[in-house]
Amino acid sequence: MMFLRWCFPRVRRMCACQQITVRFFSSSRTLLKDDPQHEEKLDLDAWKSVMRSQALPEDPPHLQDSTSAASVLEAHRELVETWHHAGKLVPKVITDQQLQELSILTTKSSKKKYLKFLAIKEAQKINDKRKQEKKRAEREAEKLHDNNGKEEDEEERAAGLENTFMLRLRNNSIECAHNWRAAQAMRFDQPLVFDMSYDQQMSRHELENTVSQLLESEGFNRRVQEPFHLHFCSLQPGGAYHRELLRRYGDETWRRLLITHTERSPLELFPHQDLVYLTADSRSVLRTFDHTKVYIVGAMVDRSIRAGASLANAKRLKLATARLPLDEYLDWDCGAKNLTLDQMIRILTTVKQTGSWQKALEFVPKRKHKGFHQPSGDRRSQKNHRGAADRAPWWRQQKQHQQK
Repeated sequence: MMFLRWCFPRVRRMCACQQITVRFFSSSRTLLKDDPQHEEKLDLDAWKSVMRSQALPEDPPHLQDSTSAASVLEAHRELVETWHHAGKLVPKVITDQQLQELSILTTKSSKKKYLKFLAIKEAQKINDKRKQEKKRAEREAEKLHDNNGKEEDEEERAAGLENTFMLRLRNNSIECAHNWRAAQAMRFDQPLVFDMSYDQQMSRHELENTVSQLLESEGFNRRVQEPFHLHFCSLQPGGAYHRELLRRYGDETWRRLLITHTERSPLELFPHQDLVYLTADSRSVLRTFDHTKVYIVGAMVDRSIRAGASLANAKRLKLATARLPLDEYLDWDCGAKNLTLDQMIRILTTVKQTGSWQKALEFVPKRKHKGFHQPSGDRRSQKNHRGAADRAPWWRQQKQHQQK
């Protein structure tokens, strides 16, 4: 630095003597492109047209949503494959619907539990299929073994069966008879309501178990001599219950099902004084089955035993409540007094037809009680049953009128 300060005046005097012009460097020197004389004019319209032609067209919002959903499913599919290669318990084949349910889960532990559940379920299906194939092969081998040397006997038996006076009932004929009873029940028999407003209070596994029990209840109700007119009330279209029912039944079978399903509450369909909500937490005991009442059963499976859920719903609707006379007839041993939906409809159907609680409560699992008490009030119950039958409700009056 000192050397430059010493050289600078000397160089300047030498340049002044020799008439040499020196240009000093400055960072503030005007550039050529900033010179007003060399300023270029930019055509904005031409620039916009060029940029628009080079820009990629944007996808519509629905395509963007579908693309993002597809990417999420692919990401979870890759996650399942990675865990499978790592030796974790995951299913070998997973559907798009299962991937959607997996994407809803937020924690890693919940995803592992769900995939473990699917893997166990898949293994059970494979084992069942293997057993069925083994039994089928054994039956075919036995059939081939029996057919050797017995062709004449089979022809004689077939000829004898064709000449018999007894009709052969086929499965289609039996199914038509059951459907005819269910169709008559929709018009003339006593209603039974399943309250479908508990989908937000159950987990996914509990909801699947509930729908399985509803399917079993509907099938049993069609096979009895005097079925109920089943109502699925508060069934929201597109809700969790509705989606699972459509998945189990199928869209076409669900439309042909001989039940009444609606999104309205029972209060909008029946008179308030005729409704009775059956709940295990009620203080009132259903000692006599009343044919003039419309009984409501909460469509829920509560593994965690949250006491008071159905009772709170009944109080919110200001409905009368009752519980089954389990303590009055059974020597209860252990466990909660919550019964499954198919057990409830078996009990209600039996007491409706016979009026005997002792016969109806035989459907209670034997592991929960030690046996029956002395049925001291059973005769009185049957007497009250006959008296209630004399006060026929409107649906029974229509049925009697039609029979006349």
